Amino acid sequence: MAGFLDNFRWPECECIDWSERRNAVASVVAGILFFTGWWIMIDAAVVYPKPEQLNHTFHTCGVFSTLAFFMINAVSNAQVRGDSYESGCLGRTGARVWLFIGFMLMFGSLIASMWILFGAYVTQILTLLRQTTEALS
Repeated sequence: MAGFLDNFRWPECECIDWSERRNAVASVVAGILFFTGWWIMIDAAVVYPKPEQLNHTFHTCGVFSTLAFFMINAVSNAQVRGDSYESGCLGRTGARVWLFIGFMLMFGSLIASMWILFGAYVTQILTLLRQTTEALS
């Protein structure tokens, strides 16, 4: 993922050196998006406090995603490459395993949230649409 934006040409602005700050900017944008997601989820939990309106067990995907977010951001590129991390629990291998577990948690929570979206909400909307079209005809 480190070379994802290498071929992308930013607009030339001499006041900002994007080459050194690319990862920092991407981290800040990811943090803002993550904060916005939590803000919307907390707002929905406050507006719909009853479990019949909003199942609060669905927030576990957000909790695991937050845990994975911190796990992934705790490992630097130098630790994965082995440039600056020789000691520790397992050295470079430990950093890679930690990063792999973080990505697995992140993708698992993403898949679970899509399952919840389609299983709990999209199927209800399709059922309601089917019932209204049958009632109209």
